[in-house]
Amino acid sequence: MTALLDWLHAAAHAHPLRFDLFAAGWLVYLIGLGLWIVLQKREPAATLAWLISLAVLPYLGFVIYYWFGPQRIRRQRLRRGRARARLPLADGDAADAELRELARLGQATTRLPASTASDVRLLVDGGATYDALVEAIAGAREHVHLEYYIFEPDRTGTRVRDALVERAKAGVTVRLLVDAVGSARLRRRFLAPLVEAGGEVAWFHPMLAPWRRPWLNLRSHRKIVVVDGRIAFTGGINVTDEEDERLRADAYRDLHLRIEGEVVGALQQVFLEDWIYATGQRAPSIPRVAPARGAVDAQVLVSGPDGPWEPIHRLHVAAIHAARQRVWLATPYFVPGEAAMMALTSAALAGLDVRLLVPSLSDSRLVTYAARSYFDDLLAAGVRIHEYGPRLMHTKALLCDEDVAIIGSANFDYRSFRLNFEVSMLFRDAGIAASLAELLQHDMAQAPRVRADRRRSFLRARLPESLARLMSPLL
Repeated sequence: MTALLDWLHAAAHAHPLRFDLFAAGWLVYLIGLGLWIVLQKREPAATLAWLISLAVLPYLGFVIYYWFGPQRIRRQRLRRGRARARLPLADGDAADAELRELARLGQATTRLPASTASDVRLLVDGGATYDALVEAIAGAREHVHLEYYIFEPDRTGTRVRDALVERAKAGVTVRLLVDAVGSARLRRRFLAPLVEAGGEVAWFHPMLAPWRRPWLNLRSHRKIVVVDGRIAFTGGINVTDEEDERLRADAYRDLHLRIEGEVVGALQQVFLEDWIYATGQRAPSIPRVAPARGAVDAQVLVSGPDGPWEPIHRLHVAAIHAARQRVWLATPYFVPGEAAMMALTSAALAGLDVRLLVPSLSDSRLVTYAARSYFDDLLAAGVRIHEYGPRLMHTKALLCDEDVAIIGSANFDYRSFRLNFEVSMLFRDAGIAASLAELLQHDMAQAPRVRADRRRSFLRARLPESLARLMSPLL
C-alpha cells in the first residue's frame, strides 16, 4: 500500500493533468460501482469486502465482480402457476407442530406444496443407483426427463445414453438437460445417437456467449430424473464412472433416491422450469398423472439465484433449531454461514447429539482447509466430527430427531445455498429417518473422530485454514 501511495504521489507531480483525469475516472468508477453494490443490500461484511477490493484493484476489481460477484437471475418461470395448497392446522403435540412449521416454511419459500410419496428407496453408491435408473428408463412408455450437473462420456455415461437411445427409438420422448460447465467434456458427437433417435438435448448456461454475466458462476447442480411422471430420481449422484464403486476403487461414497407417488409431480415441475429456461421453448405437453397419496410426507425443496429466500439453507437451519434429540449432518463441502454455524453450535450446547461427517480430504484442498477452520468452535460446543476416507464422501444429508431427513444435491456451503441451482427432498417419516441413521452410523464408524487436542502445525494447518476461511463466500 505504501508503494502504491508513493507511485500516486510521484505521478501527480510528474503529470498533473493526466493524473487529474485518472483520479476523476477512478472516482466515477468507485461511486458508480459502489452504488451498484450497496443497492443490492447484501451482508455488510461482504459488501465492504467488495468495495475495498474494487478500490484497491481499479477496473480489474470490476472484472472480478462482474464474473464472480453475487448475482440474481430473473427468469420467466412456471412457478407463478404453482399450487398453493393450504396446509392443515390440526391439533397435535409440540413435535407435530414443529413438523407442520417446516412444511409451511418449505411451501412459502419454494411455492411448492407439501406432498406425499408412496415409495422411497435410499440408493447407496453409484452401482445401485445406475442399475435402478437404467431399469426405470427401460420401462418408460411416455417420457424420460433428465437433468444433471455432470454427465460424462465414459462407460457409465454411455450406458445411460444407450438406454435413452433405445427408448427414443421406441417413440418415448427423451429430454436431457446438462450443465455446460459440469458436463464440459460431453460432446455433440457422443450425443449424436440420442439426437438422431429423436431425443432432445439442452445445455444450462452454455459458454457460447461468455459476455452474458450469469453464465459462468451460476450452475445447475441439480440431479433429477422423471420417468412417465410416476418414478423420479434425485440426490447427489451424477452420471460418471467416478461414482461407480464397481469400476473404481476410489469411487465416491454417495447417496441417491428413487421416489414414487404424488411428489414426483413437483420434481417434474422443477425440471420443466429449467428446461423452458434453458431452451426458450414453451411448456411441453405432458400427460397428467394423478397418483394416490402415499404414507410418506415429502416435500421438494429448490433454491437458486433466481429467488430471494435461500429455501434449502433456510430449511436446514430451521430443522436444526427444531430438533430435540439429535442433529446428524453429512456433507462433502462444509463452509457454513453465520446462521448455520449458530444453529449447529446452539444445538450442541443445548445437549443434543450433534454429529458432522465430512471427507478427510475433499476434491478441493481449499474447501478442506476452509471446513477445518470451523472445527475448533464446533468441538468446543460439543459437536462430534468424523472425517471419512480414503474414498471421497459425497453424501449430502441432514437427519434431525427420529423423523426428519433432508437429502439432495446441496452441499452445506455458500455456493450451494446461494449460487447454485439445487434440489433436495424433505421427508417427515420415521422409516426413512431410521434408514438414513443406519447409513450414517455405518459411515461414522469407519470415519476417525476429530479430537480437540489434535496436533496442528501453524504453517501446514492453522495458517492455511484461516486464509481459506477468508475465501468462504466464494467457495
